[in-house]
Amino acid sequence: MPTSAPDMGSNSGTQPPPNHHTITVWEVNQARLDSMRQKITATPLLLCKTAGHSSCTIFRVPQTLIDINGSAYQPHIVSIGPYHHSQPHLQMIEEHKWRFLGSLLTRTQSKGLTLDDYLKAIQPLESKARDSYSETIRFDTDEFTEMLVLDGCFIIELFRKIGNVVRFDQNDPLVSLSWVYSFFLRDLIRLENQIPFFILQRLFDLSIMPGEESGPSLAKLAIDFFNNAIQRPDDVIAQCQTLQGKHLLDFLRSSFIPKDQQQYNQRNPAAATHVIQCVSKLRRAGINLRQGKVAEDSFLVVKFKNGVLEMPTISIDDFMSCFMINCVAYEQCQKNCSKHFTTYATFLDCLINTSKDVEYLSDQNIIENYFGTDTELAKFINNLGRDVTFDIEICYLSGLFSEVNQYYKNGWHVQWASFKYTYFRSPWSFISALAAFVLLVLAVLQTLYSMLSYFKV
Repeated sequence: MPTSAPDMGSNSGTQPPPNHHTITVWEVNQARLDSMRQKITATPLLLCKTAGHSSCTIFRVPQTLIDINGSAYQPHIVSIGPYHHSQPHLQMIEEHKWRFLGSLLTRTQSKGLTLDDYLKAIQPLESKARDSYSETIRFDTDEFTEMLVLDGCFIIELFRKIGNVVRFDQNDPLVSLSWVYSFFLRDLIRLENQIPFFILQRLFDLSIMPGEESGPSLAKLAIDFFNNAIQRPDDVIAQCQTLQGKHLLDFLRSSFIPKDQQQYNQRNPAAATHVIQCVSKLRRAGINLRQGKVAEDSFLVVKFKNGVLEMPTISIDDFMSCFMINCVAYEQCQKNCSKHFTTYATFLDCLINTSKDVEYLSDQNIIENYFGTDTELAKFINNLGRDVTFDIEICYLSGLFSEVNQYYKNGWHVQWASFKYTYFRSPWSFISALAAFVLLVLAVLQTLYSMLSYFKV
C-alpha cells in the first residue's frame, strides 16, 4: 500500500533545511555616514598640517616625553603664548603683565606711540605667527593679536628692567623677589611656553626710545637675562649679541652650538653603529676622562685624542636640567633643527649608568652637581636620553663615537689597562696582588727546592 510524502508546509514550526541561508540587508545609518564624512574632511587641530613645515617651531610636547619628564614642559608661574593661556594657577603674573605693558606705554607715548600702534604693528604678522604653532590656535584675530602684544611687551620690558636699561621700582615684586626671577628663567625657556622671536623683535624695535639706538640689542638683553643662571664668560656673551632664533628657547640653545656646526648635516660613513660604553668600562679599557679647556664656550665641545676624552665642565641645576629637557624636546619635534642637544644627552646617557659614574665625573670636574644626589642626577641623565631618535652617522659626535669604539676594541693596551685597573686601582688591591705574587714565587721556589733535593739523593 503506497504512502504519501509528508507535507513540509503543514507544520509552521518545522526548521528549514541545513543548507538554507537567511540574508539580511543592513542599512547604514545616515547620521553615522555624515559624522564619518565630517571627520574625513575636518582639519586636524591638535597637530595641524603645517606642523611639518619649517615655519612651525613651537610644539606641544609628545606624551611619551611628558611621561618621562613630567611637568618640565609646562609653565609654573607665567604663561607665554596660547597653549597655557588663562590657566588659573598662572593668573598672578597675568595681572602684572598689564602693569608692565602700562609702564612701557607710558614711556613710549612721548614719541607718539599708543596701544593702537602696537596692535597694528603685530596684526600683519598674525598669519605668520599662527603658522609657528603645531596646534591650531582657537583665538580669533583680535584675541590672538592682543595676547602677542601683551606677552611680547611683558618679556622685553622684563629684559630691560633686569638689564638696567629701564628704571624700576625697588619694591617691584617681579624684580626684587629672587624666587620669582628663578621661575621666570625656567618658564621662559619651556617649549610649550613660547612666542615667535620675530614678534619680540618687532615690539622691541618699535619701543626703542630716541637715543637708545646704540644701546643693547634684544639678543644682548636676552642673553644677559639668562646668563645670570648660566654664568658664561663675557667674551662668549659678546659673540651672541647678533644671534637670532625661532623663539627664546631656540635662541638660547643656538648660543651653545659652535658656529661651524650650526647646520651640521655631514654623514660620516665610518661612524660606529653603536654608541659608546659607560665611564667604568671606558676606564678599564684605558680611556681617561678629563676636564676640557676652561676657555671653551660650550659644554657641547667634546674631544677625543690618544685615549683621552676631554669634556668641558657642565653645571647641572634646576635651570640647566629644564633647559636641556626642553632643547631635546624641541629638536625631536623640529625637522630642520640640528640634533646637538639630543646627541649630547645620548652621549651623557651612555657615559652614566650608576651614581658611581656621576661621582667619578664630578671628581674630574666634568660635572658640577647642583641637581641632587649622585643617584638622582644619574636617573635624570638616563631619562634625558630615553625615547629620543637621531642619526648617529649625521650627529656632530659621530666621529668621536667611532674613534672611542675603535680604541675600546683595540687589543693589547685594553688588556693592560684592564689589568692595571683591576690590580693597581687602590693600595689594598696592589697589596693583595703583591701578596699573591709573593706566594706564587715562594711556591715555585719550594717546588724547585724539592726537585733539587730529589736529584741530589
